[in-house]
Amino acid sequence: MAYRPTAFGLTGEVNRKIRDKYDSDLEQDARLWIEAILERPLVAGADQSEILGMDNFRLALKDGVVLCELMNAIQPNSIRKINTSSMPFKQMENINHFLKAIEDYGVKKLDIFQTNDLYEKNQNMTQVVNTLHALGRAAQRNGFLGPSLGIKESSANPRNFTDEKLKAGNTIIGLQMGTNTGASQRGMNFGKARKIVD
Repeated sequence: MAYRPTAFGLTGEVNRKIRDKYDSDLEQDARLWIEAILERPLVAGADQSEILGMDNFRLALKDGVVLCELMNAIQPNSIRKINTSSMPFKQMENINHFLKAIEDYGVKKLDIFQTNDLYEKNQNMTQVVNTLHALGRAAQRNGFLGPSLGIKESSANPRNFTDEKLKAGNTIIGLQMGTNTGASQRGMNFGKARKIVD
C-alpha cells in the first residue's frame, strides 16, 4: 500500500518539516533520563508496552502525570497537585503545571513548548524533546545530584577592570592596526640618487 499523506498544502508541508526535524536520538536520551530519575520504564497508555518512536513517546507523556512526577523528583513539592483523571482538561492542566514549574525552576521561556505541542497529535514533538533537554541543563545548573541530560551550560564569567587598567589599554596599538616594532625606515635613502660607480 502506498503512503498517503494525512494533510495537503501548507499544513502538510509544515507537518512534514516538523517530522523531518525530529531527532530520535535526542528523544531516546530524554526517555532514558526520565526513566533513570523516576526509576521505572515509561509506558504508552494502557497497553504497558515499551515505548519506541515519536507517537509512543508522546502518548507516555500526554496526560502530564510523568512530567509532573519528573519535576517533583528534580525539585520536591514544585507541583502540589497531580490530576490522575482521564479528562482532557485535567491532563492539559497537568502539562500547564509542569510548564509553570520548569519556568520557575529556570528554564528559559524560549525553550518551553506549548501545551498543544504535546497534547495534540501531529504537533511539535521536537519542541517537547528540546524542552526536556533544557530542563536537564537547568537541573545541572541548579545542582541536581541525580542523572544528568545533555551538556552543562556555561556560566557567566564577568570581567571587572579598574579605570587605571582600562586607560592603560588606550596606549597599546591593536594588532589589527599593525605594529610599531619590527620593520622601520632606518637606512632608507629618500631623496638621494643612487650612484653607480665603476
